[in-house]
Amino acid sequence: MIPAQREKYNKQFNDEKYQNFIKALEDSYPQIPFRVAETPVFIPKALKEKLIAAGEEIINLIKQPNFKAFTAPSIPPQWNVPNENDHPHFLTFDFGICKNEAGELTPMLIELQGFPSLYGFQHHLGKTFATQFDIDSSLDYFLNGFNEAQYIQLLKEVIIGKHQPHEVALMDVDAPNQKTAIDFFVTQKLLGIKILALEDIKKIGKQLFYEENGEQIQLKRIYNRLIFDEVANNTEIFKTSFDPRDELDIEWATHPNWFYRISKYTMPFLDSKFVPETRFLNQIDSIPTDLENYVLKPLFSFAGMGVIIDVTEQDINAIPDPENWILQRKVNYEPAVQSPTGGVKAEIRMMYLWPDEGEPQLCINLARLSRGKMIGVRYNADFDWVGGTVGFMED
Repeated sequence: MIPAQREKYNKQFNDEKYQNFIKALEDSYPQIPFRVAETPVFIPKALKEKLIAAGEEIINLIKQPNFKAFTAPSIPPQWNVPNENDHPHFLTFDFGICKNEAGELTPMLIELQGFPSLYGFQHHLGKTFATQFDIDSSLDYFLNGFNEAQYIQLLKEVIIGKHQPHEVALMDVDAPNQKTAIDFFVTQKLLGIKILALEDIKKIGKQLFYEENGEQIQLKRIYNRLIFDEVANNTEIFKTSFDPRDELDIEWATHPNWFYRISKYTMPFLDSKFVPETRFLNQIDSIPTDLENYVLKPLFSFAGMGVIIDVTEQDINAIPDPENWILQRKVNYEPAVQSPTGGVKAEIRMMYLWPDEGEPQLCINLARLSRGKMIGVRYNADFDWVGGTVGFMED
């Protein structure tokens, strides 16, 4: 999207360089199971400023005193976890890159989460792009003036808090075998924390422990990567470990309730030129006559699961729980990233860290490239110049 940088990058690119880049990315780590794109996204200053402004509007909503009150219905009663803190530790906002009426590139909000993303891997990815390709030093994948040392320090503050690294664990249901395990391993290398599957953790009284070299070590804080959707049909797993919904002597980074509060559920409350018209399905008086311009999304799914792109009236009438769905005006992505074989659509995730007793800080980003109907990596398996990547932004 910065023509001179795009031309420079495309001229130096070849398949051998790309394979060496992937090799460097996987060096000392397991093979990455998702597709990493051939290129970063070069984001001009004007678009970066719009992305920042859009993010600030969302944060203003989240910081409203009544935010918890009007998002309380978002938390399914069966997944309500006690001892919720005042704010999430992570904020991620996904924007499709589109064109406005003036023909300028502009972000449009696709999704938002109060849940961790690839905070370790994106740093590793950006750094590897910078070392494997000739990328102008005036561009950076960090934002807000952050550099590597400052970013890692803030990551430690948010994830480890006031504890020792061995007292903190990154937890997922089967952590080492998740598709995003590369992020877990990078995070462990950066911070020195444990990676634990749910069943590695045992409850004694209200405290949680894991075993290492025959010794029981108490956990003080959990860097939570467990999404309850993944265990909804197998809650028996809690009986061999612990149930997060119990009263526990544990700190969460981030508390599980924020996954629901800051999600697609939040979008109907946003009024912005950067947010497409979004309504709860149960609050629609009449079905729009131009349904081809809308997309139907379940509130509580991830990675694009359950989304209906080509919506029909029959689809809407067949929804048994309309309170758990949103109808959203479609966003028309602009194929703004020029590959050797044509334009590619892009999505930018702006990623914030919010330390205890601090303020949310924009620090890094994630990008995804697509030629398919949907942006997610799983929907672009048969294309090149698509997949997960990072944005290098103009100062």
